[in-house]
Amino acid sequence: MYVKLLFCLSLLCSGLVQRGVCATLQVDTTAAQTDSVLKTVNAVPDKYYKQVTAKTRQMTATVQQRSLQAVNSMLEKEKKMQAKLSQTDSVAAVRIFKHGIDSLQHLQSLLKSKIPFAGKAMAYDGYIDSLQNSLGFLKQLKQGAGTQKLDGALQSVNGLQDQFQAADQVKNYLQSQKDFLNTQLSHYSNLAGDLKGINKEAYYYTQQLNEYKELLHDKKKAEAKAVSLLQQLPAYKAFLQKHSQLASLFNLSANGDANLAQSLEGLQTRSAVEQLLSQRLGGGPNASAAVSNQMEAARNQFNELKNKFPNLDNAGEMPNFKPNDMKTKSLLQRLEFGANVQFQKSSLYFPTTGDFAGQVAYKFTKKGSIGLGVAYKLGMGSGFNHIRFNSQGVGLRSFMDWQMKGSIYANGGFEENYNNNFGSVAELRRFKAWTGSALLGVSKKYQLNAKMKGNIMLLYDFLWSVHTPTTQPVVLRMGYTF
Repeated sequence: MYVKLLFCLSLLCSGLVQRGVCATLQVDTTAAQTDSVLKTVNAVPDKYYKQVTAKTRQMTATVQQRSLQAVNSMLEKEKKMQAKLSQTDSVAAVRIFKHGIDSLQHLQSLLKSKIPFAGKAMAYDGYIDSLQNSLGFLKQLKQGAGTQKLDGALQSVNGLQDQFQAADQVKNYLQSQKDFLNTQLSHYSNLAGDLKGINKEAYYYTQQLNEYKELLHDKKKAEAKAVSLLQQLPAYKAFLQKHSQLASLFNLSANGDANLAQSLEGLQTRSAVEQLLSQRLGGGPNASAAVSNQMEAARNQFNELKNKFPNLDNAGEMPNFKPNDMKTKSLLQRLEFGANVQFQKSSLYFPTTGDFAGQVAYKFTKKGSIGLGVAYKLGMGSGFNHIRFNSQGVGLRSFMDWQMKGSIYANGGFEENYNNNFGSVAELRRFKAWTGSALLGVSKKYQLNAKMKGNIMLLYDFLWSVHTPTTQPVVLRMGYTF
């Protein structure tokens, strides 16, 4: 009897000890995880908050200015069209334009006052959602002086979201007003040119907004580091599942996975859809194959349109004119910088001189560009046993290239070269010492990385025979652009 009692007491004590050990281990593990999270949060550089604040504030001002410019332009165009229509039909002029002009003036006042637009939220943007979640997660855990910079960054991101929401409403209104005016004024031949201007304004404004959103995705070093640190934390991933915009679409913000089944309740399964198609279309088991073929054909046509107009959100934005791909690009976005090198040899293996050139090109269309360049001629000696570097001249270049097919381009230009050693800039003023070249050929461009392209050019110099001394007729150049 006593033996059994002692045995039971020993088991009970053993269980209590084990529970105490497990509880201690659980507390220690939780504390370690918390320390790891706080350590990672504190490792996020302060430069991250500065970069996010500067980037989003600048973009907010840019979007606000562009939206106001679009509204002002549309308002001016509608007033001009109303005045023109009033000369022939004053009643129609009031009926068609009064509401539109009043609405544009209201949008104009809202944009100038910088009052947040009420109504429909902006379309989902993964980058802004990521910024809001990253900063929101850090705000919950960050302690110390860094919270002031964090609050400023979060406020700037929210301000940018409000500005994009306003821009989306301006875009939607311009699109609907464009469609309305085209319907109402299509039979007025004297307004055809004005309608074309309205269509262009609505189209290019939409394209500009899409480009602004793409520019946001270019992450700087501190920003990329912060995102990389946070993505390693399970706590951050759990935060995203509850607070991201995508989670709200499926009502996961409150109970997580518990709401997923409820959110998906009522959606048809694949087998149910196939059975319904078989009943409606006939064809037995081949009904799904027939529908798949039709869907594939429709998908191919859709992809063709998508490749032609990659930034359109819907078919209503498709232009009825040939758009200029570079219209919405800034001057800096149109400029393409590069460098190339060519060698001229005196023997079979050793080059005598090397032309090292820098250039800048201006893209006037998506396929073509014109540019200027400067070359420095470096003398290298006469052989492997007589290597000597010295200045052998300079060159001034003008060029143009045009995409023929894929990565193959036609390339041509005119150049002036000073092929003599010179000791001062004053010597370059002897214009008779310069020789001209007329070059034409092809080039092959290839991608080196996300921002840099390599190129190989094979050119023929039509003036090679009149040079003194005679130069080589075929020129091979290798370079890169960025």
